Amino acid sequence: MSTITWNDGRSIQLTGGDTAQCENLKAGQLYAVFLYNASGEDQNIPVSVNIGNGHPPKTVNVPGTTGNNGLAALALISGNDTQTANVSIVSHQSGAKIDAWIGSVGMPTNTSGIENMQLPFNGELQQFNKRARYYAVPESRWYQLTLNSPQTQFISVQFSENHAKVFINNPVGDPSNIIVPTGTVAEGSSYEVVKPQGQPQTITYQGQGNGQQKVWMNADSQQNSSDSTIVAQYI
Repeated sequence: MSTITWNDGRSIQLTGGDTAQCENLKAGQLYAVFLYNASGEDQNIPVSVNIGNGHPPKTVNVPGTTGNNGLAALALISGNDTQTANVSIVSHQSGAKIDAWIGSVGMPTNTSGIENMQLPFNGELQQFNKRARYYAVPESRWYQLTLNSPQTQFISVQFSENHAKVFINNPVGDPSNIIVPTGTVAEGSSYEVVKPQGQPQTITYQGQGNGQQKVWMNADSQQNSSDSTIVAQYI
């Protein structure tokens, strides 16, 4: 049992009894805590996310998996609600392990263990691997983002300062069990879930640059990220 100082949002591993504490959340930013079941067991692991300040803790059930091949569960936190978040495994089940990191336009500041890369707006395919974090400051013009994956329920997240888009290729069922808002975070105002309009494997999204950074992060397993790509270009 230990308390992990997590102000840089880096990739860490929690075991039963551990608490990770981040005291570096900033007002005006939306954060996602990425939670992966690393136990290798096909059993869900409940994780408590506590932001204090009068907001009740939320429990996130991180999907069980064999061979560490599961997708992430996401806890969404607003820096307007709190500077501090505490994340811990609720149960003391034997062998419970969670891989975790924090994503936003500014997190993690320590990208050890994360593939941190600039996203080129040149229309070329980029591999979208499990630990991929792409960043860019789109020019003040329209652009098109294309996400393609043959995998069922492939999930990725686009961050702007105080808003997120959760993209789901080949969606199956209700994603609300793995996307858990905390505090005042609400679907519609703080984040939106974007699903394909046509072919289920492909999501095409058009946006307009405004001089602010955007970040795109994978929220799926390495296995499910095979042959998954992201493409950005100006239109």
